[in-house]
Amino acid sequence: MTGLRLLPFGDRAVLAEVPSLHAVLDLHAQLTAAPPPGVVDIVPAARTVLVRVDPGALPLTAARAWITAAAEAPAAAPAPSSLVELPITYDGADLAETADLLGLTPAELTARHAAAEWTVAFTGFAPGFGYLVSEEWPFDVPRRATPRTRVPAGAVGLAGAFSGAYPRETPGGWQLIGTTPAPLFDPDAGTSALLAPGARVRFVPQVPDAVSGAAPVTGAAPADRAGTAGAPPPPGSTPSASRGRADSTPPVPRVPATPNLTPTPALTIREPGLLATVQDQGRPGHAAEGVAVSGALDRAALRTANRLVGNDEGAAGVEITLGGFRAVAHTDLWVAVTGAWGPIRCAGRELAPYEAHLWPAGAELQVDWFTRGARGYLAVRGGLDARAALGSRSTDILSGLGPAPLAAGSALALAAAAARPVPPDDLHPWSPPRDDLIEVELAPGPRADWFAPPALAALFEAAWTVTGQADRVGIRLDGPLLDRVRTDELPSEGMAPGALQVPPAGRPVILGADGPVTGGYPVIAVVTDAGRDALAQARPGTTLRFRHARTGPWPA
Repeated sequence: MTGLRLLPFGDRAVLAEVPSLHAVLDLHAQLTAAPPPGVVDIVPAARTVLVRVDPGALPLTAARAWITAAAEAPAAAPAPSSLVELPITYDGADLAETADLLGLTPAELTARHAAAEWTVAFTGFAPGFGYLVSEEWPFDVPRRATPRTRVPAGAVGLAGAFSGAYPRETPGGWQLIGTTPAPLFDPDAGTSALLAPGARVRFVPQVPDAVSGAAPVTGAAPADRAGTAGAPPPPGSTPSASRGRADSTPPVPRVPATPNLTPTPALTIREPGLLATVQDQGRPGHAAEGVAVSGALDRAALRTANRLVGNDEGAAGVEITLGGFRAVAHTDLWVAVTGAWGPIRCAGRELAPYEAHLWPAGAELQVDWFTRGARGYLAVRGGLDARAALGSRSTDILSGLGPAPLAAGSALALAAAAARPVPPDDLHPWSPPRDDLIEVELAPGPRADWFAPPALAALFEAAWTVTGQADRVGIRLDGPLLDRVRTDELPSEGMAPGALQVPPAGRPVILGADGPVTGGYPVIAVVTDAGRDALAQARPGTTLRFRHARTGPWPA
């Protein structure tokens, strides 16, 4: 493949840049055909494919060689891809205005839109939001000058050369031309995103019923999302026309429904503090579906808390932001609190952090406001149970996946995750995290060459301040402006936690575990994997200083 460029993306990823969206689709197909062990995510975007790896299983040098070989291999015959037929009612608020912008009547616009066969080029923005392209669609549709603060779920829109449908209610700036009743994202389905990269899509117009005004689904017999259009649904599935129809797709066994049983609560939240969420080690491997990795921001702290109470390291616990947390136990529990540092009391008795303690039934556990650090982790022997989504119990603040943030009255049960006895007293010399000045290592980002040499120097010489706009999605920094040498618009490309995006205003934003999986701001650098845990303890007002990581050369 001519025009391939391999760009650094931190210490756990490579960004492959190609000349066109068509080349993206070809490279993505080659890479997903037979990925080697150690590949975590393959994320296509407008002009790039982001490959995230586990360097312990697949070093970056080996990943780069694999990507190059895949790009140079003869193009294989395209594998049969599914055809998803989405029912649509062309009733969008912007239909008439958009048609006028394109010099068409509304009827002509909808006819052209429905006649085209679309392909899911990539996903992003929200779980299950597919960016659809078509060679039969020649139009370039401008986005709205003022984005809407609320776009309803199921809205179908146009922007640039793309069409897309919103899986959930969210802000958005696309021109809305219709609505679809098809569930576009279902974490409990065999394939969570109905519109996966590479799938073919047709929009099937619906004719309102003359009596009820409803828009019935027309066409061949309805099929379950995992079934085959025109054929009876597989045994045990639930036929549903509103799921859309998928042709040429072998049936995928559905995940059996969880019995509707209410587990016995082990504890109940009395006060969650500023923000308390259930977190584990996250849900990697789903970025191509638009799903962030999520999970604990300070992963090492949660792993330590779990070890202290004899849990598997991947067990779910509570991430407590800045403290102010209170809960009552309904049975005797073993617990440990790690990460941020502050007073911990159980039944009025002071407890030490980074130690396992017995929490008697009926007693209140209080994790007071932290004096050092930003995020503490409460592990309970047995691990905490919560509704899992895509194999993880983590709460994703941005997308709404996973359990809701904890509130007064929230009850949590145990998940039977204890792996070993509570260990003897840990003699490690634990100390509170430093949150006045945190040094963080940065590896090169793919767009470092978009910035002037003084900007790269300032990145490492300046003292940066964490602003009040800091949460699980990202951290906005205050400091000098980072001037670009390129000011053109960057097509959307894959993102990852730790990426330092630089918006036009010139001050960087560090993406968090719940951050978007694609973005359009250039990434100047990426926080190393180890540095992300330290960054999790940064509070508003914390000073950050960046250091070069020993992962590769920076632009001259």
